[in-house]
Amino acid sequence: MAEAAAPRRYTRRTFLGWWLASLLTATVITAVAPILVYFWPAPPKGQKKGPVNVALQTPIDQLQEGDAVKFDAPRSPNTAFIMADGGGDNAPGELAFGGFVVKNSGKVNVFAINCSHLGCSVALNKDARTFDCPCHGSRFHLD
Repeated sequence: MAEAAAPRRYTRRTFLGWWLASLLTATVITAVAPILVYFWPAPPKGQKKGPVNVALQTPIDQLQEGDAVKFDAPRSPNTAFIMADGGGDNAPGELAFGGFVVKNSGKVNVFAINCSHLGCSVALNKDARTFDCPCHGSRFHLD
């Protein structure tokens, strides 16, 4: 007849191993959580979907070929634009607080003001016909 297995005995070494693993896990989570929140912030509370009218400095029908005009989100509280196609690290559905209307090849395109790297606000460089990111020097051509 086989003997019954002896009950498992936890030693001091086993306890210290589990305790150190738990401490290390808590430390890593505490260090990584703020970094994750920086890269993927929660959207503001109280925001609702709906059409938003914006005022352009130049009407769309008066834009010349290759021109771009900037627009800002209306200044009411909790107003932003939701990106349909984010591109780069900006996912569809993320927020944009302004953008550019660009006319190229007879088509009118609207771009969010957010850089596709970390979401910095890009500036329009009319001479080079690019959007320039002040945070890390990226350049995006209008066409």
